[in-house]
Amino acid sequence: MIVYAILWQDSEKEGMVLEAVFATAVAAAMAIVAMMIRIKAAEKPASVKKIILPPLFMSSGFLMFTHPMFHLSIYQALEAFLVGLLFSIILIKTSGFEVRGEHVFLRRSRAFPFILLGLLAFRILLKAVLGHYIEWEALSGMFFILAFGMLLPWRLAMLIQFKKVEKQLDTPTSIT
Repeated sequence: MIVYAILWQDSEKEGMVLEAVFATAVAAAMAIVAMMIRIKAAEKPASVKKIILPPLFMSSGFLMFTHPMFHLSIYQALEAFLVGLLFSIILIKTSGFEVRGEHVFLRRSRAFPFILLGLLAFRILLKAVLGHYIEWEALSGMFFILAFGMLLPWRLAMLIQFKKVEKQLDTPTSIT
């Protein structure tokens, strides 16, 4: 109890720590859900719809910027998008498709869960550091843009890869 009183003398500081812990727990849960979805997705044939819908659904999150508390400067938004773009390279390199029977499937990557956890750990570290300099509302907006900047190029690359592999289904193979 004494340690608690010493560490948490300021109730505002306690609230900020609890918010950070909650946000971290939510991010970790989302990462686990994403890994489970990705593993299950590899068991079913891929489709254009399954590839393009996640960025479309996520784009509704841009509505947060209609509220003044989430407004960012163009430099903050651009910086967040570019960091997301850099992270997407890792995801693009570890994603691929293969033909199984008459369908195209997402190829399982053993590295994907580790990459996702690594990105989560980096995000938590970045949030802890930047949280001292940027208000949480702006930081939330920046991390949303970072995530979208990572998801959009990754899914576009997946769509291109999918279409290339899908053409293999249409092309008859000749046995010589």
